[in-house]
Amino acid sequence: MALKHAFPVAILLAGSSLAFAQEAPGPVPVANGVPVMLTLKHSVELALTNSKDIQLAKLQVQAAQDNAQLTHSEFLPNLYAGSGAGYTYGLPETPGGRPPALFSITYTQDIFNAPLSGLVKQQQEDVKTQRAVLEDTKNAVMVRVASGYLELVKVRHALELLRAEKDSADKIVDVTKEREGEGFELPVEVTKAMLTRAQVQERILQLEGRQDELEVYLRNQLGLPPDQPLEVTPEDLPGAAEQEGANLIALATQNNTSLLAAESDVRGKEFRLKGEKRGYWPTLQLVTIYDVLAKYNFNNYTNITQSFQYNNLNAGVNINVPIFSAKTRASVHLAEVNLAAAKINLSSTRSQVSADVRQKSRKVQQADAAKEVARLELQLAQQNVAVLESQFGEGKVNLRDVEKARLDENDKWMAYLDANFRRQQAQLDLLKTAGQLDKVLE
Repeated sequence: MALKHAFPVAILLAGSSLAFAQEAPGPVPVANGVPVMLTLKHSVELALTNSKDIQLAKLQVQAAQDNAQLTHSEFLPNLYAGSGAGYTYGLPETPGGRPPALFSITYTQDIFNAPLSGLVKQQQEDVKTQRAVLEDTKNAVMVRVASGYLELVKVRHALELLRAEKDSADKIVDVTKEREGEGFELPVEVTKAMLTRAQVQERILQLEGRQDELEVYLRNQLGLPPDQPLEVTPEDLPGAAEQEGANLIALATQNNTSLLAAESDVRGKEFRLKGEKRGYWPTLQLVTIYDVLAKYNFNNYTNITQSFQYNNLNAGVNINVPIFSAKTRASVHLAEVNLAAAKINLSSTRSQVSADVRQKSRKVQQADAAKEVARLELQLAQQNVAVLESQFGEGKVNLRDVEKARLDENDKWMAYLDANFRRQQAQLDLLKTAGQLDKVLE
């Protein structure tokens, strides 16, 4: 049996998940042709550094921060300078209602504006929402890369098994043809043996194609050259993944990114509604205007005023008291509707997260059970091979019986690898939903 020494029966009897000691990740070699020695955590670290999805999510966080700062800037000092001159006929004024000036300085600053304050606070909550989206993007990248890494490990191991299985299939074909020539087998048995060998070869080609797809995907996610060879080691998820089981639902209510985003959305809508309701209150703004005027642009002023002043300063407070504001009433109603929708979404998200954690916990348990069944079936097949090898040494069975048993053992190995990978996928999905993935993989 080709892989007995690599994966001994003792590991299976202990219920191991093929976990290996993890070496510290080294630097990525620059030269092509030099294999990169990857571990699961090292792969995740490289993906978090090089993922385009994460870079885009970071830009969206920055855009949300800039948008909030842009609105908040109305409450900060704003100073503008300018100048202008032109032909006037009649009373000179600019399109804004001010007289044209050779030089002007304008200072504005909102002191109290409740609707604008509510908008600022809502946009600050939008920043938190975008940060939750960023964390969700990181979790999605970690799941994809970890799943790709673990599948590549499984595929390469399966290819080793299938190549050993093809050797056994070749021996069975040779022995069957020999027995047919001696008159001990019918031609149909030869055809069956050749069919088995062809099926094994087909599976090898399929897995080689999948191996190439996974390698291309991982190189792209990890930022490696297109033809960079990869070396991966069989390993399971770290032990911390096994220790979160009892409190996953409670942890999900604190760390699930979708739930955090929904909570930030509700808080933001509450701030907005509060600000819009205060839209009936007065607004207060500091305003200062300094103008240097030119007399030639104000020829008609001499007919209106007795004196002309080159330097003009106006400073004070601009207070607006709403008497009747249809806009404020509509804004309050819109804010109320948006808040009601956000609360419904939060309640739905909270229920969905709780249900997802329960469902995915059951899937992990089912995958554990399926893995144990596959392990016991593999153990039984290995014991059967050992018995037949002993009987073959005593001359009680022929080589074809032994090779058929080895084929069955390889099939059980394949089933065990598939069951183990499905369990790993279910575990990754559960940890992502519970918001615990970064504690395991980072």
